Amino acid sequence: MTDTPVRLLNLLSLLQTPREWPGSELAERLSVSPRTIRRDIDRLRELGYPVEATLGSVGGYRLVAGTAMPPLLLDDEEAVAIAVGLRAGAGHAIEGIEEASVRALAKLEQVLPTRLRHRVSTLQNATIPLTRGDGATVTPATLTTLAGAVTGHERLRFGYRAGDGTETKRLVEPHRLVSTERRWYLVAYDLGREDWRTFRVDRVSEPLATGARFTPRELPSGDAATYTARSMARAQGELDLDVEFAAPVEFVVARLPAHLVPTPVGPDRCRLRARVADSVEWLALRLAMMDVDFTVHGPLPLITHIRTLTTRLSTSTP
Repeated sequence: MTDTPVRLLNLLSLLQTPREWPGSELAERLSVSPRTIRRDIDRLRELGYPVEATLGSVGGYRLVAGTAMPPLLLDDEEAVAIAVGLRAGAGHAIEGIEEASVRALAKLEQVLPTRLRHRVSTLQNATIPLTRGDGATVTPATLTTLAGAVTGHERLRFGYRAGDGTETKRLVEPHRLVSTERRWYLVAYDLGREDWRTFRVDRVSEPLATGARFTPRELPSGDAATYTARSMARAQGELDLDVEFAAPVEFVVARLPAHLVPTPVGPDRCRLRARVADSVEWLALRLAMMDVDFTVHGPLPLITHIRTLTTRLSTSTP
């Protein structure tokens, strides 16, 4: 095998198998001399791949963990498995990994061969995810298109349906994707309105990256997550939440979004006071799912809803 780049890729593929490879076996597999294998190992190290060598009659080479993650070589089955897993992570409320899943999925699908992209889509279409109660779903294709435009600083066209059903066409400079517990939002500068806007991604249709590059603008009010939270508050109206939990603060913090932080009021009690932009229906459901006793001091609509829900559930119990 005289083609050095091809040989290096084949060598790297072998080393990414979790085992130790004797130099003689690598030389036999690649039809080269042990000396050539040693030179190729040095080349891989120069490229950032941490290849460890052990001495002795049973010594050899193996790829180990380094300080940074080098590019990986994946076979067809591995690529399909990772793409499906990333799509699942991007589309479901797995706190903390949705945005990273979208970024990784955009990179992978950009280089995924057509035959493998078809296999991923076929498998995805054959499964039915458990969606949220409001039925708001987002396709991975839409997310990856938006993510690619954000990363590449590329202007984006799409159709958008407002809350009242009005359909419009938008041309924007995408700034950031923001994931909440229930939805995805796109923060972007709307060129038609000459102002910043927050778009619900499940209301975006036919997104198209135009190919026109732009210089990113500075968001006027903090980071994208803060801007999105304020936009949601303006759209939905805020509620003054006041809940006391019969559990240590550490227990409760682990079950709340990062921006909601309760205050200890005793060794085994804590209290949360915060302005939130959620519906009373969702707040009641979220509190019930926390697996801890609680007392709601406000707002009144939430107290009323929980009382009504409690009565309904108790009378429906056989």
